[in-house]
Amino acid sequence: MRFHPLSVLTMFVLSTSFTSSLAFRHNGLKAATTLHTKTTRLYSTTEKKTEVSNVPIPDPEAYNKLGMDDVVSLCKRRGFIFPSSEIYNGMAGFYDYGPLGSELKKNVKDAWWKTFVHAREDVVGLDSSIIHNPTTWKSSGHIDGFSDPMVDCKQTKLRYRADQLFYSPVVLKSTSETVGYVCVQENNDEIMIKDAKKQTKKLLKKLEQKGEPVEPFLFKDLTEANEEEMSQVPSPGSGEPTLTMPKDFNLMFQTNVGASTDSSSVAYLRPETAQGIFINYKNALGTSRMKIPFGIAQIGKAFRNEITPRNFIFRSREFEQMEIEYFIPEEGWEDFHAKWIDDAEQFLRDVGLQPDLLSRDIHLGDGLAHYARACTDIEFRFPFGTQELMGIAARGNYDLTQHSEGSGKTLDYFDEVTKERYIPHVIEPSLGVDRLVLALICSAYREDTIKDEKRNYLAFHPRMAPVKVSVLPLLKNKEVLVEVARELYD
Repeated sequence: MRFHPLSVLTMFVLSTSFTSSLAFRHNGLKAATTLHTKTTRLYSTTEKKTEVSNVPIPDPEAYNKLGMDDVVSLCKRRGFIFPSSEIYNGMAGFYDYGPLGSELKKNVKDAWWKTFVHAREDVVGLDSSIIHNPTTWKSSGHIDGFSDPMVDCKQTKLRYRADQLFYSPVVLKSTSETVGYVCVQENNDEIMIKDAKKQTKKLLKKLEQKGEPVEPFLFKDLTEANEEEMSQVPSPGSGEPTLTMPKDFNLMFQTNVGASTDSSSVAYLRPETAQGIFINYKNALGTSRMKIPFGIAQIGKAFRNEITPRNFIFRSREFEQMEIEYFIPEEGWEDFHAKWIDDAEQFLRDVGLQPDLLSRDIHLGDGLAHYARACTDIEFRFPFGTQELMGIAARGNYDLTQHSEGSGKTLDYFDEVTKERYIPHVIEPSLGVDRLVLALICSAYREDTIKDEKRNYLAFHPRMAPVKVSVLPLLKNKEVLVEVARELYD
């Protein structure tokens, strides 16, 4: 447990919004304290008791009014997260965790490891290197297929992810005529519609059809646009149809290993932690003496050269993942998948996420990766909209098969009970540390009013709270009280 010395003989719990009373006696001094997310008055027996402040009145609509600007400002102000290299004007897509943020992040990782590794007999840990032999990424398909669709604005030179830009025709109600297009960046529905209405107003004014009623917007992302539509869709940067057709952009960071800089020295910073687990499957299986079903867990950094990093730490270029590859026989994979979905959601609730902010999205048809048999995302309602927080995928035996073929090494498993030899299938629960940190901060956000004064604070679950207890002397200029507080702290 982390203790933090500040300056009053009271204990102040930052972790939750409950209130309870505590009395204790020390060196002849008696004091009554109140535990709450906000400090309340402490009275000694020698003081005349005055009226305690009014009971806080919580604002039930606080979360619905919360914007990402509020979250970013709060995180910087309270020492959770800072822009990286801020004294040099920052660097897009990179962030540094401050004194409270680093504690919160550590608590997140510790809770996950304790839940899914220490508390289970069928999962072991791993810490693989960030740079692998580049053939790893050839076998996994990352070199040829790990990309996002990209469009460029020819006028402003800005670059966007095509699947994060949404366009819609502007259709007049009176004639059903399409008079143009609008294009907005991905956000929650309210903001997207608001932005589209602004663009429509400008478009109708330009066409001298101001005030004409239009049909509801039918948004599609730019990957669905054909050349004719793209010639009319305006760029968010220029407001004119200056966007290129979508093209693929590989997301891996390339580097060179060793003294030379030719093609033989090319390597990549890992874009995910999963492949480090797959290439160590045989090592972990043999040394841990595990039997299928069993899992390998890893927490580690990953790097993706995102086209447009956005929404604070939700989508950044350097991030941390908590992943498990759970190896199973093919028969009964549906049951394993369903159990991991339930366990994953329970963990998210246990660390303090509000249940009403969580939902599930089941991928079907084209929404599935080519190797996946099934995938369910656990989503969180962020201030910018509902987005994936954690994914639980049934990956089949695709990865071990690819690495077996690419390396020439056998990565199968012999079942001593059934006497069968097979390449195991995999269930993969994958969770981003930074996304969970952001979700916890948003979920913990509270506003209330005391005597007409509004205040905001974060009410974390005790397991996640950066600071658990503070010891505060009542008066910092009273040496006896400071000594007692210091003795209690020590």
